[in-house]
Amino acid sequence: MAEALLFVSQDEFTCSVCLDTLTDRVSLHCGHSFCLKCLTDCWDQSQECSCPQCRHTFTTRPELNRNALLNEVIKKLKKTTIGPSSSQNYAGPGDVECDFCTGKKFRAVKSCLTCIASYCQTHLQPHYEVAAWKGHKLVDPDRNLKEKLCEKHQKSLEIFCKTDDSCICMMCVVTGHNGHKMVELETEREEKQKQTLSDIKRRLEEREKTLKEMRRVMEEMKISVERDVVENEKSFTALIRCIEEAQRKLTERIKEQEKREMEKAEGVMEQLEKEIKELKRREAELKELSETKDHLHFLQVRVTLHRASDQTGVNLYNMTRTGHLAQHISSFHISLTFQIFYLQISQSW
Repeated sequence: MAEALLFVSQDEFTCSVCLDTLTDRVSLHCGHSFCLKCLTDCWDQSQECSCPQCRHTFTTRPELNRNALLNEVIKKLKKTTIGPSSSQNYAGPGDVECDFCTGKKFRAVKSCLTCIASYCQTHLQPHYEVAAWKGHKLVDPDRNLKEKLCEKHQKSLEIFCKTDDSCICMMCVVTGHNGHKMVELETEREEKQKQTLSDIKRRLEEREKTLKEMRRVMEEMKISVERDVVENEKSFTALIRCIEEAQRKLTERIKEQEKREMEKAEGVMEQLEKEIKELKRREAELKELSETKDHLHFLQVRVTLHRASDQTGVNLYNMTRTGHLAQHISSFHISLTFQIFYLQISQSW
């Protein structure tokens, strides 16, 4: 019979703060029971004395008395069975912790925008059982609940003011936004979501169009560059061919000029050799004549020798005509420089 009683009363022997079997059980006037240490710690850390489970507030701090009989029953319960509910999980990294667990905290399953607190499965039960709490707005666990509060009134943000483009609480609606255009957060979210999606779609289309145009321009540029490279290769190939042809012709002219000048030089040298031979012969005759005692004969023969020497002599004019070839080469160099400069100007355009 006692075992049946213990089995039926297990929930009554679990502290809703530490979620463990009650130790030094104390009960409040609202009917909820807690560990003496858990309740004392809660009230020591708070400015008001309220029930951690139903939030009933006491004007004065109640005196906490242990129930000796129930404490004995609880000791037997600890020996036989129960610890905390196995269906719950302790909060891990990245999880939202229950704000009402003491010691090692359980993972929150819901956050209340009215209470501005997060609850594990056990501490959430009053929101489903207590009539005053059933109207609270529950959402998925959220660790940034303070960001959902009005900085001025510390109330949950429930309305969107389109006039001021801001989220406001119900107190703001009454005190500072009279005559403003206001809608529910859900309505504004739907409108903003549609507008944002529309803007993103428009910008996406613009970017895709710009990307397509850039690709087209790049393709045209690539074709143009390839065409210019081919044209430049043709131009420089023709210029190189022209230079090579001019070089060949100039080389031929130089060789021809050299041949002509060499032939002329050889003729002059032959003529000079003849004249030297003739002059030496006359020199010898003059020496013989200088030994004569006949002055008249000397003067007559001397005049004949002088006239003959005046008729000799090489014409060196033709040997200096190689300077004209240098002038031709200089003119060709100037013409070639001009053509290269013209090509550079054409490429820059």
